[in-house]
Amino acid sequence: MVMDFFKQLTKLFSNIFGKKKEIRLGVYGYPNSGKTTLANRICQDWLGETMGKASKIPHETRTIQQKEKITVKSKNKKLTFNLIDTPGIATKIDYEDFIKKGLKKQEAQTRAKEATKGVIEAIKWLDNMDAVMVVMDATKDPYSQVNITIIGNLVARNIPVLLVANKIDLRRADIKKIEAAFPQYPIVGVSAEYGDNIEEFYEALFKLLR
Repeated sequence: MVMDFFKQLTKLFSNIFGKKKEIRLGVYGYPNSGKTTLANRICQDWLGETMGKASKIPHETRTIQQKEKITVKSKNKKLTFNLIDTPGIATKIDYEDFIKKGLKKQEAQTRAKEATKGVIEAIKWLDNMDAVMVVMDATKDPYSQVNITIIGNLVARNIPVLLVANKIDLRRADIKKIEAAFPQYPIVGVSAEYGDNIEEFYEALFKLLR
């Protein structure tokens, strides 16, 4: 009778404390750096579906999007995580910039309002992340206020970081500039759109989340 009680008690504690925590991997970066394109690449490779819509117009992603239980496999190892794609981080959002991209005034104003809320939501979600990929456009100067803000927030929270230099298929891509800007972090170059160097990217994920 006593043994049965202890078995039940052990099982109860195992159920409460013994379950492996689900890893939450966030995708962060400034608008149009390729966050959703990379998230789509991961989801297509391992789930056979996409995360969300990507667009050349900034702030296409304005709310948190996530896919659960993505399992990446490589040789004799595998890694399961929940992938969270976040709205692009920006220090300034002006509806007139969307008008210049071809949107009508009302649509531009709505997009700007939603994008602002999305930035706030993305920063709040940092508290829920176990690790973060910061996606950077490898053709642009990495010394931006947005990149410094994102990485500063990650440092303050002691969150593991992988820098992803995207768009390496473009002639102006320069990974060395990103390496020089943030030498303390691991970096991997990819083309999220075409899948260039994607195997090395997955190996970097294993190291990040081990």
